[in-house]
Amino acid sequence: MTDQRWTYARSGVDVAAGDRAVELMKAHVVRTHRAGVLGAIGGFGGLFAPDLAGCREPVLVSGTDGVGTKLKLAFAMDKHDTVGQDVVAMCVNDILTLGAEPLFFLDYIATGRLEPEKVADIVKGVSDGCVLASCALIGGETAEMPGFYPDGEYDLAGFAVGLVDKARIIDGSTVAPGDAIIGLASSGPHSNGFSLYRRLLLEEKGYGLDQILPELDRSLGETLLEPTRIYVKPILSLLKKVLVKGMAHITGGGITGNLPRVLPEGTAARLTIGRWPIPPLFHLVEREGEIGWEEMLATFNCGLGYLVIVPGAAAALALAALEEAGQEAWLVGEVIPGDGAVHYAWPGGSE
Repeated sequence: MTDQRWTYARSGVDVAAGDRAVELMKAHVVRTHRAGVLGAIGGFGGLFAPDLAGCREPVLVSGTDGVGTKLKLAFAMDKHDTVGQDVVAMCVNDILTLGAEPLFFLDYIATGRLEPEKVADIVKGVSDGCVLASCALIGGETAEMPGFYPDGEYDLAGFAVGLVDKARIIDGSTVAPGDAIIGLASSGPHSNGFSLYRRLLLEEKGYGLDQILPELDRSLGETLLEPTRIYVKPILSLLKKVLVKGMAHITGGGITGNLPRVLPEGTAARLTIGRWPIPPLFHLVEREGEIGWEEMLATFNCGLGYLVIVPGAAAALALAALEEAGQEAWLVGEVIPGDGAVHYAWPGGSE
């Protein structure tokens, strides 16, 4: 006779699978631990004791974000070990713009049916990102919600906390005409604009994720799924050597929408197209969509994932410091008097 008694498992929530997922992710979590981590995974909260030595007025800086529709590509390719780095990058790169050193991170994974191995792959990516950011993964949540997500899909979000001395907060308030704008290379599309990538390249143009297009050196799917670059180590190194006045993480809204966030009243930015290499993917999208570069620069990072503003006289020193830290960067523009917008100088001198 079949047992008709109701259990949580019969309703679609597999507690045993959750326990197995925790066991699988433990090794990934442990490798992110740094000084300050207290306790172990599995408690009701994550504990962290920050080292405040030398910090006169400690200020906590927090940031939260997700990966967005880039996850759709992970589902389609059944590749889940990189999107975790994306969610870390989206959070830590944001708080880094204020001069904060990331301390710890928490993740949130929600799915309709919990698959322990898949969750472990996701957490591996989160741990990879935390190692790159030198922050500890001290907790998170894995939620199984039957009927809420399509089979095989999930959502992923994160939350980062960092620390900065109040006197060293970088907010762009001292930015002035004559300052130099340094652009740091992106690793690719990062985690923004994927609704357009998917609609244009996959749906309208019909390209396959496994297709290698002439412009690309690997498949379209691998190119798009390249994880977001984490700028923590090179930027923290730069801050020890050069006066940095402002920083911008280039996410949704592209260069055009993000750089003005650190420009004080009475200033604007002028970037010169051609001072940095625009990766082939962006040329492909511009051509296939007949989009135009003004729209491209207002939508994608176009090769610059992070911007730093320094005094004009310090530009060469900043570039040398970033090169020493292993980060490719270019002098891409300057701050000018103006209306708070980004203006582009094109080859031939037109704007």
